[in-house]
Amino acid sequence: MEDNTMPKKSPLSMQIDVSRFEKATEEEKRQQDVMSESTTFFKDGMRKLMKNPLAVASMIVLILIIVTIIFAPIIVPYSYEEIIKVNGKRDKTAKNLAPLTYSSREIDYMEETGEKLFPHIMGTDSMCRDYFIRVVYGTRISLLVGLFASILVLIIGVIYGSISGYLGGRVDLIMMRIVDIIYSLPDMLIIILLSVVLNETLSGTNNPLINSLGTNMVSIFIVFGLLYWVGMARLVRGEILKIKNNEYVLAAKAVGAPAGRIIRTHIIPNCLSVIIITTALQIPSAIFTESFLSFVGMGVKAPMPSLGSLANAAREGLQSYPLQLVFPAVTIVLIVLAFNLLGDGLRDAFDPRLRR
Repeated sequence: MEDNTMPKKSPLSMQIDVSRFEKATEEEKRQQDVMSESTTFFKDGMRKLMKNPLAVASMIVLILIIVTIIFAPIIVPYSYEEIIKVNGKRDKTAKNLAPLTYSSREIDYMEETGEKLFPHIMGTDSMCRDYFIRVVYGTRISLLVGLFASILVLIIGVIYGSISGYLGGRVDLIMMRIVDIIYSLPDMLIIILLSVVLNETLSGTNNPLINSLGTNMVSIFIVFGLLYWVGMARLVRGEILKIKNNEYVLAAKAVGAPAGRIIRTHIIPNCLSVIIITTALQIPSAIFTESFLSFVGMGVKAPMPSLGSLANAAREGLQSYPLQLVFPAVTIVLIVLAFNLLGDGLRDAFDPRLRR
């Protein structure tokens, strides 16, 4: 028969007094048998991200905006450069219409034919063009610029920062001095100079993409590739300087793994938090830069719209038609705010130093 009584502790013994402890219950024993769910760095970060209400709301707003700019041109029967016509003739009465209203000619046409015309959701502009579809295409341009800039920053910054941080020494010193020089270059001046040069060299080209966007946008893309990656490079370099002396990196070096494989397999995955956060925060910065340049006339080529050029064009009739400025301005605010809140949520979820 098993004796369940606790042995008494001798007063002179250094043993732990077992009478101070209680036996585990059967429920507690069963809990120890349950294995915790296996997870990865990305899954764990996404789980924390989905618990952030502001980040989730930002993702919902961005998804709605993306769905709108994809499917709106399919549903709305107008083009961003199309002047409103009735019976094949230009409708001069469709100038600066209020949202969800029709011109007098459109009303007469619907009364005569009984045909229902698609409404102008955000009204029309001073050139009798549907304003909603122009805001949609302007949002497309702004988002494409932001995504393109973030991809350039991601590729160039990670590669440059990885090489600089891993090699160290004189190579790191020279590469970082190049970064300091690039930091001192004025991006606005370079965009203006590139626009002048490209306007001379690319004038008369048959490339439809360049003809539709204009040399100003091409110069903006070039400046993003030349200047905007330095912040990412410095952050990645700093992370690699901390990581490259860890035991698993030294072990990889000891077995003869090449530098490229060590960076790609062992170092970059441990810098993912910095890379993800910086890339997410680069998108609103690029969108705001493009909107500002378009606002001052250095953006896309007319009649292609962008949110900044739409806001600039709306200044002339600000007192009479304020909604023409409100719509693109609110869209810019929503996009930039959503990406900033999402970037903050990604930082809280993926940065190990901020985890509780």
